[in-house]
Amino acid sequence: MIKFSLNQSQPVLKGIQKELAPRRLDHLRELVRGRGVIRLEEICRQLRVSPATVRRDLDQLEKAGAIRRVHGGAVSVESRLEEPLFDDKTSMAAREKHRIAAAALQFIEPGDTIFLDGGSTVLELARRLPDRTNLTVVTNSLRAALELAGRGPRLILIGGELRRLSQTLVGPLTRCLLEELHVDKAFMGTIGLALKEGLTTTDPSEAYTKELVAGRARQVILLADSGKAGKVAFARAGGLEHVHVFITDQALDKNFAKELTRKGIKVVRV
Repeated sequence: MIKFSLNQSQPVLKGIQKELAPRRLDHLRELVRGRGVIRLEEICRQLRVSPATVRRDLDQLEKAGAIRRVHGGAVSVESRLEEPLFDDKTSMAAREKHRIAAAALQFIEPGDTIFLDGGSTVLELARRLPDRTNLTVVTNSLRAALELAGRGPRLILIGGELRRLSQTLVGPLTRCLLEELHVDKAFMGTIGLALKEGLTTTDPSEAYTKELVAGRARQVILLADSGKAGKVAFARAGGLEHVHVFITDQALDKNFAKELTRKGIKVVRV
């Protein structure tokens, strides 16, 4: 058995730490990218390292442009998010989507005219509306339209170019009908939600229609799980000034929620 004195073991420990550092940085980068927004305490718990080590790693990643430091943690600076297939999206964070959709029902009143966009969480809300007869639903989502066709609400489907990935009707042609309508509430989803960049999605045509809808609604209610927070996709779909209510899950970072509240957005965590 080889024995090391304390002084002899220090170079060995430093060598091991040096080898582990790149792997730890990769893990940390993926952790921030996956969460969007993450607190220092959570990083320490996940990586099992000290706060001092995490701070040094975050400083290094920020200098490399991989993340952005915020008070008490870090935010992803991914400039482009990939959008999964719609059927895959419906299975992601499924429990959270069900709770968010159920909470959204309290914002719908008899006689309302509402807009449902093509988000997978919004589709969960549509599935809860077939018995609402005293309701008008305007939508650009083929999936939502199929859920409600021939059922309770009055249904208006806007025209436009079919986007196959999201099964929505989008683009400049949607303006023809949307400019003639005013809706009480617009229930919308998003790919990314950031304090500076606002709402973002992966397709410019879909972003165009989302922003147009937000301008025609008296109240915009955003339905999205906490995994969207702090993330930025390719195309801007509207600023946070258009959003009145954000319904999300309990995992939303508290500091992120406070910043939204300061901007006048009601945050509902379920």
